[in-house]
Amino acid sequence: MLARLNHTRLLRYTGLFTWGAVGLWLLSVWFDPTILSPDTEGPPALQILRWLVVYLAFGLIYWWISRQLGRTSGALDKVLLLVLTGCAIGVGYFSRTGLGSILLMVVAGLLPWLMPVRWGLALLVGGNVAIIPLFVEALDFPPMVAVLQSVTYMGFSSLVFVTALVARQQAEAREEQRRLNAELRATRALLGESVRVNERTRISRELHDLLGHHLTALSLNLEVAGHLSEGRVKEHVQQAHTLARLLLTDVREAVSQLREGGAIDLSAALLPLAENVPALEIHMDIQAPLTLDDPERAHVLLRCTQEIITNAVRHAGARNLWINAGRRSDCIVMSARDDGHGSDNLVAGNGLRGMRERLQAHGGDLKIETRLGAGFCLHLTLPASAAAAAACEGAIA
Repeated sequence: MLARLNHTRLLRYTGLFTWGAVGLWLLSVWFDPTILSPDTEGPPALQILRWLVVYLAFGLIYWWISRQLGRTSGALDKVLLLVLTGCAIGVGYFSRTGLGSILLMVVAGLLPWLMPVRWGLALLVGGNVAIIPLFVEALDFPPMVAVLQSVTYMGFSSLVFVTALVARQQAEAREEQRRLNAELRATRALLGESVRVNERTRISRELHDLLGHHLTALSLNLEVAGHLSEGRVKEHVQQAHTLARLLLTDVREAVSQLREGGAIDLSAALLPLAENVPALEIHMDIQAPLTLDDPERAHVLLRCTQEIITNAVRHAGARNLWINAGRRSDCIVMSARDDGHGSDNLVAGNGLRGMRERLQAHGGDLKIETRLGAGFCLHLTLPASAAAAAACEGAIA
């Protein structure tokens, strides 16, 4: 079972388990109300209710905020992280115990995933400093002892923080390695197609230049020999001349077939890019075969597909990505759509600008459609050859 859990799910479930273990103290109060501090204002039921509210709020917020660890976090996640820290401190104040410091350790495991390191450390220190008055007022610790107690819990939280930071860095390294492996396999497939095409072209050229030349010379000599010979010798020469012309025709047909079958199958290069992408389901619908004669144009589409997948994982916050590609007239048309958060004010980054520049350099185009809450939709068009650039205009409405 553990083999099916990735690092982010293990972290999430461990935090929920710790939260549940803290709740056992609430059950002990239920069975023995004398545990409650007599200095707390209000009846025991009110004390338990306040504690229960902040405790449950912590669990709900933690469950929500940890659902997509490893993806790009938004402003809402950061606000919820501040509220989560407040709930942890509230559990400590309302229970008059050090349970809030334990929940702050749970929060520390989220900080490296949702905040920059410096802001995460500031929130970690701030939360543990805010708990010092509790140790002084509720637990009657001398101020120096309260500070030392807070620093001790801060040390535990720092250990959790650093462990989560290392886990995040290793997750990013594994994702980068997976991406590079996928690109390597795709590039290898494209290179294999290019080598196959080049070899077929070389063979067809050799057949045309060498064998075709010699057969033509043989046919001419046999034709001359037919005019100079007589009787049965002439009949055999004419038969040899006929066979030579048939053989020359067969060679020309073979050369034509080799050249016509020398296109690159782009689908073989694109499909490996969609394999084993974490936290993103990629639905590929690639026309098979999707052929291109120009290896450079095939390479452009390969790089654009890589950039589309990278953007969906890192920036779009999407769970699904749909990629469709096929030939329309004399151009290659590709569309990509995700179910991410989208944007009303799109600012194209280096990735999108690079895609547009690659396509425009070969007569293609890139169109982007996005709306807040509706994800991103990209339409790419690329002429299959330099001569087909005019035919591709208006291929995508």
